[in-house]
Amino acid sequence: MERFNADICNAVNDWLRSAVKNVVIIPHVNPDGDAIGASIGLNDVLRNAGFETQVIVPNDYPAYLNWLGTESSPLIYEQSTEQCQHIIDRADALFFLDFNDSKRLGKLEDYLKTNTKPVVLIDHHPDPQIQAEYLFSDTNVSSTAELVYDFIEALGMLDYIGPVGANALLTGIIADTGSFSHNASRHSTFRIVGELIIKGADKEKINDSLFNNFSEKRIRLLGYCLSEKMETFPQFKSALIWLTANELKQYDFHPGDTEGFVNYPLSIKGIVFSAFFMEKNGIVKISFRSKGNFATNEFSGTHFNGGGHRNASGGETKLPIKEALALFRSLLPAYGQQLNKN
Repeated sequence: MERFNADICNAVNDWLRSAVKNVVIIPHVNPDGDAIGASIGLNDVLRNAGFETQVIVPNDYPAYLNWLGTESSPLIYEQSTEQCQHIIDRADALFFLDFNDSKRLGKLEDYLKTNTKPVVLIDHHPDPQIQAEYLFSDTNVSSTAELVYDFIEALGMLDYIGPVGANALLTGIIADTGSFSHNASRHSTFRIVGELIIKGADKEKINDSLFNNFSEKRIRLLGYCLSEKMETFPQFKSALIWLTANELKQYDFHPGDTEGFVNYPLSIKGIVFSAFFMEKNGIVKISFRSKGNFATNEFSGTHFNGGGHRNASGGETKLPIKEALALFRSLLPAYGQQLNKN
């Protein structure tokens, strides 16, 4: 495996084997399929290799990922705070997966501010902000789950991937590529997919769980968004969907119910930039997606306290939702030339 420096990988391997017994794996707040898949995949491998491990998730995650359970199911920090803190206190090492800024730890951020335990950071987002003892980062990789596979391969631990780990890692790859519809042009991605299938991953079940496993209310909410809450701006090749807190309540919103909504406008001919605004708990959460060269992470970072990848990013604002939407609309003319180049 040439992605990672061999000397660093050897140092990590020696450190893990000599000084580490208890490992805690932590993905970002509001974890998606890649964050959960990468975490459970790494958890399974390290557990099979003889480590005591635990995944701790900052807050609840979508129910359609529950089938990726292990002998040690993820604990949710917001629901089992004292238990999670005790486990973190006992840990010899922390693995941070699929994020690189402590702001993405949610309520865990305050507790970990005084952390002195060694941190291994594995992530595929740009501009790492966290100081980690060991950093494994590559923005060209499809997903953190793929990067975790590379990490496992570099440490010579591929034999410890069982069916649970294989399913979890393939879930992360499929989730972050939209079933290989974007950010999946590297041949090594498909080599890894093939290896995971050999090790027991069930591609059909994963696709069914990710894309055909929603509640009736979620489907009705999607229909409502597309028919009543979508705006298009053809002159700027852009589109917008937005939901208020009351609308979420009306459709009995659960974590993950709006996953992928931001992608739908991109199927409209001529649309290259899509935004989804959702009012929740006094904050407006925002997702951005694009096609071509329009950098959503720069747009988000400049105007909405966010970041991410060029074609997929997120942000948030404390502005009331009407003001947040007005700001978004007012910004489009300034980006018209960039958007129309696509």
